[in-house]
Amino acid sequence: MPKIIIPREVNSIIQKLQENNFEAYIVGGCVRDILLKKEIKDWDITTNAQPQEIQKLFPDSIYENQFGTVAVKTNSPEPSLKLIEITTFRKEDKYTDKRHPDIITFAQTLEEDLARRDFTINAMALDAKTSKIFDPFKGQNDLKKKIIKTVGNPDKRFNEDALRLMRAIRFACEPSSNWRIENKTLASLKKNSHLLRFIAKERIRDEFLKIINTSQAAQGILLLEQTGILKEIMPELEAGINVSQNKHHIYPVFEHLWRSLDYAAKKNYSLEVRLASLFHDIGKPQTKEGNGINATFYNHEIVSAKITRQILFRLKLSSSQINKIVLLVRYHGFVYEPEITTDAAIRRLLVKVGAENIQELAQLREADRIGSGCPKALPFRLRHFLFRVEKIIKQLEGKEPSLKMLKINGNDIQKILNIKPGPTIGIILNILLEDVLDKPENNNQGYLEKRIKELHQLSEKDLSILNNKAKLKYQKLLTQSEQQIKQKYFVD
Repeated sequence: MPKIIIPREVNSIIQKLQENNFEAYIVGGCVRDILLKKEIKDWDITTNAQPQEIQKLFPDSIYENQFGTVAVKTNSPEPSLKLIEITTFRKEDKYTDKRHPDIITFAQTLEEDLARRDFTINAMALDAKTSKIFDPFKGQNDLKKKIIKTVGNPDKRFNEDALRLMRAIRFACEPSSNWRIENKTLASLKKNSHLLRFIAKERIRDEFLKIINTSQAAQGILLLEQTGILKEIMPELEAGINVSQNKHHIYPVFEHLWRSLDYAAKKNYSLEVRLASLFHDIGKPQTKEGNGINATFYNHEIVSAKITRQILFRLKLSSSQINKIVLLVRYHGFVYEPEITTDAAIRRLLVKVGAENIQELAQLREADRIGSGCPKALPFRLRHFLFRVEKIIKQLEGKEPSLKMLKINGNDIQKILNIKPGPTIGIILNILLEDVLDKPENNNQGYLEKRIKELHQLSEKDLSILNNKAKLKYQKLLTQSEQQIKQKYFVD
């Protein structure tokens, strides 16, 4: 039994309850984490005191729910201890919405309260005064053996709260590869995976992201697939199962994706890089042409970006997260050849991706390589590319290549040409930017004014053609065949 250090705020609340002849225990996940010697993020207390009685003892408290939980305010400087939740012993009945009990019935004993909890490792209570652990469902034994097992009948537990299906996978992804889900619980996961249709997407998102943020994220994806849960929450990812690739990939699409995620998770890369690693080739099943070693996947980056946006929007991630992950997926196939790629080409890539995202784009490329079976994550070409990027950014005095870098703007164009706002101004600005990306020395007032007047003399059709040609300069970086890309990038 590890030495238990209980915060004074928690001890104070328990003592006050006990002094007034109520039972009070530390309960649930914090007891589990004490035994695992993990940092406690939330301290929960359970008691036989009714909510109204708790409020009388703690006037500075909040009771704004129907679940018997009172939040007691403290004066702690620690954010995690400013509000401590106390829940009255309870037992629960029918769950019509597969998430919340229809009615709350307060229980008489601690064991009744522990019996309604999800997993045995979370169904323990600690007496802070004696350090005695109440463990009627042998959670300590399961904790030692690293077994995820429901309290009682697994079908009943998952029908009460279907989000427990995701929680079971998350607990199995603790920072150790030795956790396993008990057989009856695993069978019930498979049987009841469809119940997640009743759960709000935000709740599914929260559990899914917790899985992705563990070092065992890839194991989580495999468990989600094995239990049928992945089909319920992300069928697009399942589409890559057994879809073979070409001679540059030794794994089918789905395996390539989870292996890429595994690398990103083991390297502790950001959530955005992890998700981009998992989704970057998700469009390959839709774009595959031919079979065998010469199969192609033209434009799979574009399709993958579109599918990624749909998934992330469905999971209700923030707009900034969605945009960044989609951007990484869209441009993960950039081509870099030290002897051929010009500074102008790199500046164009910076315009598309953003200088602040280049490092994570390179991390995604590492994950892609390892997920493809390549032995080296950071080859000479990628190291050389990052060196060139850093050098170019320094030349630009730290300013990101974009329309903002131009020493002229839309208002200036209106004045120079004496025209009203319209799409022509945007087209001219894009062409000017391409000129400056090719030759940074063109970014001066004299050249830009002269060029604006030249462009104004062109017909609308010719101006449009010129604008499209400018765009194609960049597209050439992205539309080479997959075979050419792999030959250039994946072979040192």
